[in-house]
Amino acid sequence: MKRILWSVLAALLFTSGAMASDWGDRLRVMTFNIRMDTPDDGENQWSNRKDLAAEMVRFHEADIFGAQEVLHHQLTDLLDRLPGYAYVGVGREDGKTKGEYAPIIYRKDRFVVEKSGNFWLSEHPEAVGQKGWDAACERVATWAILKDKRTGKRLFFMNTHLDHVGKVARHEGASLVLDEVGKLSEGLPVIVTGDFNATPDDDPIQVLTNTADERHLTHSRALAELKYGPDWTFHDYGRIPLAERSWIDYVFVKGAFKVYTNGVITDTLNQLYPSDHCPVLCELEIL
Repeated sequence: MKRILWSVLAALLFTSGAMASDWGDRLRVMTFNIRMDTPDDGENQWSNRKDLAAEMVRFHEADIFGAQEVLHHQLTDLLDRLPGYAYVGVGREDGKTKGEYAPIIYRKDRFVVEKSGNFWLSEHPEAVGQKGWDAACERVATWAILKDKRTGKRLFFMNTHLDHVGKVARHEGASLVLDEVGKLSEGLPVIVTGDFNATPDDDPIQVLTNTADERHLTHSRALAELKYGPDWTFHDYGRIPLAERSWIDYVFVKGAFKVYTNGVITDTLNQLYPSDHCPVLCELEIL
């Protein structure tokens, strides 16, 4: 009888160990528009939200995330509160520290950056600070090739923030993202995060996910085994009525991934929101 019990226990321990190993190879990927720091936000200004925003990232244990609307001092605030993380990215106005970043922020104990760079969503992607087409703002994309220290696997990661006004800029910006992924990704599995200022039915998302186009990406939520949270990401600090809220923040994938979860994180603290957008958290594994 004891021998049988020990055999059962050993089997359970082996199974548990295997599950833990499989779990450990998964990546927790987030897209998070943190909302630029502006006094117009009153009680929701960054100075009141920065601790909550960083704690939210820590609590949900993001391995890597693309952030948007990040001014330089906000980036510093986040890194001060997330000492285990580093970043790649530049300010969109001067290619250094001026204007909003679209940084890739990653766990230093998990990833090594092998290559990285930036381009602008415009007719001349290498032209620093150039507005593209009919865009209202300069728009930058940051990319990196990263190696997972745990598994040795490599991936391509891109993060951006699409224009919210220019019809041509929105269409061409989405197409440029696909072009640059093709040029830069070296055939690796691809993750693209961002605030695309577009719902799933809008033109930019149709450009990005058109299966007739070999360049296309896939919305990770469409692949996820478990979908969690509401079907919207933008709420304007809770001011938009529920029925009028929209999904505009995405984690896209391309290549050999298994997507386990995609969830919209609606965390608040005593009616304080981390941002006017909800982060989207996706758990996936490179196959």
